[in-house]
Amino acid sequence: MTAIADEIPENGGVRVVDYLAAELTRAGVTHMFGVGGANIEDLYDAVHRTGTIRGVVAKHEFSAVTMADGYARATRRLGVVAATSGGGAMNLVPGLAEAYASRVPVLALVGQPPTGQEGRGAFQESSGKAGSFDAREVFTPVSQFCARVDDADSLAELLPRAVAAAQADPKGPAVLLLPKDVQQAQVELPDHGVTPTPLVQTTAVAGATAGPGAEARDAVSAALRGASRVLIIAGEEVASADARGELAELARRLGAWVAVTPDAKDVFDNRSPRFAGVAGVMGHANVENCLRRADLCLLVGTRVPALASGGLGQALAATPVVCINPEPPFVAGIALGGNLREALRAVVGELPSCSRPCPEHDGPVPTRVRPRVPTPLHTPVPQSGGGPVSYAEAVAAVEAALPQDAHVFVDAGNAGATAIHLLPAPRHGRFVVAVGMGGMGYTFGAGIGAALATGQRTYVLAGDGAFFMHGMEVHTAVEYAAPVTFVIFNNNAHAMCAIRDELIQGGVRSDDLFARTDIAAGVAAAFPALDATWAGDAAQLRQALLRSNASGGPAFIALDCHAREIPPFLPFLPFTESTESTKRPESEESSDERGPVHVG
Repeated sequence: MTAIADEIPENGGVRVVDYLAAELTRAGVTHMFGVGGANIEDLYDAVHRTGTIRGVVAKHEFSAVTMADGYARATRRLGVVAATSGGGAMNLVPGLAEAYASRVPVLALVGQPPTGQEGRGAFQESSGKAGSFDAREVFTPVSQFCARVDDADSLAELLPRAVAAAQADPKGPAVLLLPKDVQQAQVELPDHGVTPTPLVQTTAVAGATAGPGAEARDAVSAALRGASRVLIIAGEEVASADARGELAELARRLGAWVAVTPDAKDVFDNRSPRFAGVAGVMGHANVENCLRRADLCLLVGTRVPALASGGLGQALAATPVVCINPEPPFVAGIALGGNLREALRAVVGELPSCSRPCPEHDGPVPTRVRPRVPTPLHTPVPQSGGGPVSYAEAVAAVEAALPQDAHVFVDAGNAGATAIHLLPAPRHGRFVVAVGMGGMGYTFGAGIGAALATGQRTYVLAGDGAFFMHGMEVHTAVEYAAPVTFVIFNNNAHAMCAIRDELIQGGVRSDDLFARTDIAAGVAAAFPALDATWAGDAAQLRQALLRSNASGGPAFIALDCHAREIPPFLPFLPFTESTESTKRPESEESSDERGPVHVG
């Protein structure tokens, strides 16, 4: 393959897209994800010519963004997505919104019609002229930086600004709008290229309780030294900043309990005696118990959004809070901003080096819940030789088979809530939950992006609802031989919605309940070369997972679950706990044809 440098004319000029591809290579990008089209095809051609960046074609632009998102989370490098104009561009928005909310560095390169056709009714025009909408106004709210490259020379300025904005604090998407004629134009090569910009150090202050810089560090250190019992709640920024070691050392010196937010199970060893569990609506009661016993709550790498603070409101309000994070927390307290890893190192350096013992605590005991359902939900019709598998049994099978260097991507819904609650994070891989926007189907693209970027086995845990949204990205995994194991918990329903209808709205709507679909058989028929399996029980699930671990490419496993099974989800507890004193005799429960109802 001919390198770009070999094709540079004597005058030193190259196509804008060739320059762009070369600079992405210089920035360490190894994959570009997207869907092709007329107004982005030149960039795909340039990426192909580099011989270093792999262009990955997804089935849908939303999944292309999540591939770039998963790539970025797994590697801590810049994820890149490319899309054409019109509907292709608009399909990027929900994926960019997730990356924006979760602070994931993604660069979106969006093709546009040629500048000479602007204001003349160009196909898929979004210049803002002559009654068309302005793409910049669409992308600006879901990006840290958005700009239109109006001419070839401006790319040399806008590209480094976009890369810097995506990787600064707070991180997030950057968007460059690229008209087709600008992509094809010649540009003079500058003396230097784009390099990833170091994270910008900033200091955020909550409630004006501490000043910037040294004053804030002193206030945080004094508060920590004065506390005998500390609960740390750690968030996803710990993984993003590669600060797991600093967090562990801080916990050791403080003798602290460590809880994690739902999207950050992998930032602290889930098997450590210090591990208190998951905080929030899908978490463990032990976190609240530790918080009520603590003299201080230390937030590290999180702002404690609602999903992480659910059920902790009163205890948080009654406990002094210190936060170390690039952005200020959503609760009042002393806040130290800036680069998280450096801030943790500074704080740790001011604490005594000796290890303090961790006070006793119950640990992350699984929540046990019972439903109060006067109107039964439908029971799935099982395949011959199998039946509904409880989420708890299925997650236990996943835990038994999961390689400790694997990545895990957990989707929304009942299966996701159960996995967050019950499945320990692998010791040497990511455990990713997209709680920024909470969109169903995120995991299919994200898991593929992480697997292609790292070559490590990646598990995607999702329900049938998520599969029907974006599950055909299985095709992408097959085409690129991505080492992804897709595990589909099929309850033939939007089950969390159905349970909410029943418990909270007072009745079940039939539109959230589906006729049974044999997803594994459908996928097997569509992709004959794919190892696609239906697991009739937990043992078969474990066997299929172990088989997938030994393979080099993708695998697909579906199992039947029950739409009635209540996940460990805080909003459901008031309805389920009320029945504990009046539950039926064990013999009557065992003959209930409506299926399993317990988790834990």
